[in-house]
Amino acid sequence: MQKQYDSLKLIKVENVGDFVYKVSLNRPNKFNALNMEIWKEIGDCFQLIDEDPDCRVVILQGEGKHFCSGLDLGGVSFLNGDSDTDDSARKGRNILRTIKFMQKQFTYIDECSKPVILAMHGYCLGAAIDIATACDVRVATKDAVLSVKEVDIGMAADVGTLNRLPKVVGNHSWIKDICMTARHFSAGEALQFGLLSRVFDTREEMINEVTKMAKLIASKSPVGVQGTKNVLNYARDHSIENSLNYVATWNMSQLFTDDLIKASMASFSKQPQPPFSKL
Repeated sequence: MQKQYDSLKLIKVENVGDFVYKVSLNRPNKFNALNMEIWKEIGDCFQLIDEDPDCRVVILQGEGKHFCSGLDLGGVSFLNGDSDTDDSARKGRNILRTIKFMQKQFTYIDECSKPVILAMHGYCLGAAIDIATACDVRVATKDAVLSVKEVDIGMAADVGTLNRLPKVVGNHSWIKDICMTARHFSAGEALQFGLLSRVFDTREEMINEVTKMAKLIASKSPVGVQGTKNVLNYARDHSIENSLNYVATWNMSQLFTDDLIKASMASFSKQPQPPFSKL
């Protein structure tokens, strides 16, 4: 494991082999509640991974009994009251800067060139859903408890859920149901409405199957996989016409790769994927 990850104190990064990294929220004694320190480390981690040639796929999970219990109300600065004498305009701008910073840390997950597979268990509350909507593939154990919790603390979710969830799940009635009531819902319900792609009986089974998935993706051409994530993310936010133009421009340069020949030969001969160069 490269030394740049040593600076992370509340995020654990492990190389599990075959170009797959496991990233873990590591505040188990706090049920992985997010304070500003771990919030920043999430962004730092995914910026490092984006440039790491030894990583092609990320598994994101939480250490301990729960994936993430949401916002650490005592660990986020603008929720703790103001001790200065700034007027309301300046206080408002300070809050704006903080929210923008917090949003960006999760956007680094979304923008990371490497696919991110989220494996949730236990509590997945509030900010956990913000994280989930920034990931590429989402799975959970059947006993996972999910909630868009922010209205219960008197605020609108402001770091991704209300913005990305409508892109992930097409049923706006269900989205408004869970966001306005802040009720808990099960992994089975999340699967039914498209927030999850699979539900597993146990955490052990989930991690085993997710690791297989990650290693399968990592065995593919990184040019092909990272290009696919990039184009799908672009298509999510643009018209079909704009997206077709984008992918044509993207492939204008990306088709000049040895990976295309290697992958095609392996596919036709039904041989294992050949070794691809780092990207």
